[in-house]
Parts: sequence; C-alpha cells; structure tokens
Amino acid sequence: MNQAERGTAPVLKMQSGIVAAVLLLCAPALTHAQIAYPVKPLRILAGFAPGGFSDTSARIVAQKLTATWGQQVVVENRTGANGLIAGDVTAKSPPDGYTLYMTSPGLLTNPMLYTKQPRDPLKDFTAVSLVADIPNVLVIHPSVPVKNVKELLAIARSKPGAFTQATAGMGSPGHLSGELLQQMANIKFVHVPYKGTGAAMVDLLSGQIDLSFPSISSSVTQIKDGKLRAIGVTTVKQVPMLPGVPPIAESVPGYEVVGWYGLVGPAGIPREITQKISMEISRMIATQEIRDRLLREGAVPIGSTPEAFSAFLAKDQAKWARVIKTANIKPSE
Repeated sequence: MNQAERGTAPVLKMQSGIVAAVLLLCAPALTHAQIAYPVKPLRILAGFAPGGFSDTSARIVAQKLTATWGQQVVVENRTGANGLIAGDVTAKSPPDGYTLYMTSPGLLTNPMLYTKQPRDPLKDFTAVSLVADIPNVLVIHPSVPVKNVKELLAIARSKPGAFTQATAGMGSPGHLSGELLQQMANIKFVHVPYKGTGAAMVDLLSGQIDLSFPSISSSVTQIKDGKLRAIGVTTVKQVPMLPGVPPIAESVPGYEVVGWYGLVGPAGIPREITQKISMEISRMIATQEIRDRLLREGAVPIGSTPEAFSAFLAKDQAKWARVIKTANIKPSE
C-alpha cells in the first residue's frame, strides 16, 4: 500500500547562505525530536463503561505499552452518546500522540445515525492501528426448523417476513449485520428492535424471536449450552471461538461484517509517532499471551499499519453508508 508523501515547504529567498547552513545543521535535531516519543504519560480513552470490550482492549494495550515504554499509559472511560463524547474529547486534544481513543464501527456509523454528530470520522481523527475484531454470529432459537444458512435463506425467500430478528436497537451492529444479509440475499426479516442486547437476548432465548446477530463474546456460552444454534459467523473465515461454524460468506459470497476495534488519535499526529505506536501494537498482538487474552474475550487479534487502517476506515464507512441508505434508516437525535 502506497504511503502518503509529505508535502514540502515553499523555498524561501534568503539573503545569506548562512541561514540555510544553520537550518541544515538543525535538521537532524528536529527529526530526532519528532521521534523522541513517548516522553510523558499517555491516555487511552474508552467510550463505554468498564466491562465492555472497548474498555478491556484499551487496558490490555495500556498495560503492555506501560511495560514496554516505561511511561504510564492510563485508560479513561468517557462514556455516553454511543462513544460521541470520547470521540469529541479525542478530536479536541493536541495531535501529539498522547491522547488515543479505542474506538469501533460506531465512529463511522454515528454520523449516519445521529443528527448531533460533531466529528467527521475520516477528517477529524488520525488512524493509528487496528487491534482486534469482535465477530458477530447468526444464531437461531433451537425451535427454528433450519440447520444452516442456506436452509434459512430458502425459507426466507419463499416466505418473506417468516423470521423475526431481534436487535439491540436501530442502527446497532446486529441490526446492520442483518440488513446487509437481507440486501445481499434479497430476503426480508421482521426487525424487532430492543433497548439493549440483554432484552433482545431474553426474548431470543425464550423462543419469542427467531434469530439475531449478537457478538460471539456475548452469545458463546448460550451456544455451547445448546440454548442457541449458531449457523454462520460474519467473518470470511472460521473463528477459533466457534470451530465448525461456517462463514455466512460460504452461502452469500462477499458477505462480511468486521466488528473492529482500533486506536485513533486527533487529526494531525506526525507519521513517525503513529508508526511507532502501530509497530508496538503489532508486536504485542503477535505474542501468544496477548493473542490468548483477546481470544478469551471473544476477539480475533488483528493489528495493522496506520495507512492500512486509514484505508480500511474509508472502505467500511462507504459500505455502511450504502446499507443504511438502502434500508432507509433515518438519523435520530
């Protein structure tokens, strides 16, 4: 992937060659100053309360960075407004690499779902590194008479609206996962939005609802206990947490939902700093210790360069914009 080239400053007319010589002598020192990072404590913002994966992943990263760099990395939970508050604090911070934000797809979809979104996800932030993916899984109540995705699609095509889908609310990850499948497979579920994942899960487990797209981390226990039947994961490959459960893409080519988590900072962070952070993230994710910790949380370790993460964000934003527009999901307050 091509890296963006840095712009060059205009050539100044100088009356003396001495000034140019002094600037040349200072250049190495300036370059060194840019990469002398970190020299003070850092903070990683989490947009949700302790216990969720945004908080857990931020603490895993903070712990390792503290040990590696010898500078304290603290996690601050700036909760509220589906991550908008933490994002706003991040965007307003100095672009020096000392304020980072462990964010998720809401960074991209919030502007499409809420009228009061103060930040542009691509212009107001600097992409640093992907960290992990929390895959969703298509689960059905055991009473639903299908064994796999192909059988589900066949019934859904012959009987539009035959299946009810529980979600944590309009525009939630599970809702969008279902909308993408419906659009790609030309089927229709009856959407039943709830106020949160817990309420949706209660009715799904009782059999009042047919199917849902929860995260693997929030449903793996019920799946292993036989209370729910997993028939497809939203990733393009099988995942270690649910061995044997095929990707939905095997039945609907091209289907993929990445429930990513990654680090961003305010716009304008120097490339030398983002590279240093991303290299350290990739190094720690490659260790067996961190991979095991993430997998226990129901997450698939990723890691990336800043450039790859930036390109991914642009592509993912365009994808969900199409889904939301096609589904005619209107923004709320």
